Amino acid sequence: MSRSWHAEAHYSQRIGWLRAAVLGANDGIVSTASLVVGVAAAAATRGQVIVAGVAGLVAGAMSMAAGEYVSVSSQADTERADLARERRELERHPELELEELAQIYVDRGLDHGLAREVAQQLTEVDALGAHRRDELGLTETHEARPVQAALASAAAFAAGGILPLGIALVVPDALLGVAVSTASLAALAALGALAARTGGASVPRGAIRVVVWGAGAMALTALVGRAFGAVL
Repeated sequence: MSRSWHAEAHYSQRIGWLRAAVLGANDGIVSTASLVVGVAAAAATRGQVIVAGVAGLVAGAMSMAAGEYVSVSSQADTERADLARERRELERHPELELEELAQIYVDRGLDHGLAREVAQQLTEVDALGAHRRDELGLTETHEARPVQAALASAAAFAAGGILPLGIALVVPDALLGVAVSTASLAALAALGALAARTGGASVPRGAIRVVVWGAGAMALTALVGRAFGAVL
């Protein structure tokens, strides 16, 4: 009798890289565009605007990488500590751990006899793996990967920040603020829509929420830049 395997692609499998990529690109666009708009509003020269934008892009990318690496490393440390503790418990109290695993399956709807049998068979194959998955809730899909998260965030931030910098390089001085803001908001809308579609969420909602926050950030920095420019 032939067997067929039904493979399914779930949105949750994309969580690891999607979060880092969307956060990095969104932050790159908003931070760099806001910085460019704010410095331009202070009546700075194009050269000063570009220098500020490049400095902000580099600093932001490194900050994103460092922040992601530290936070995800902390998650990875916690996961390793939990696994080490579970390994010790399996060595010291295997019968209690077996019963604990069986109780988990009972709580999920199996009768105790079947739950005990399932727990026994899984324990014989890979005891730590069974407890890792069903007791601790740790899976390969959500496994902490600090280096991957750091690189993805830095690259995404830089990719997002290049757009407002590129616009600032080519548009006339009189249109710099408006052009950077307009192009950046359009890019944020597209990014929000793409992220929502990739993650299976509402596309309009995903686009609107990033545009609102981006517009607020750019408007605020423009006001600050204009105020400081008038004072100076």
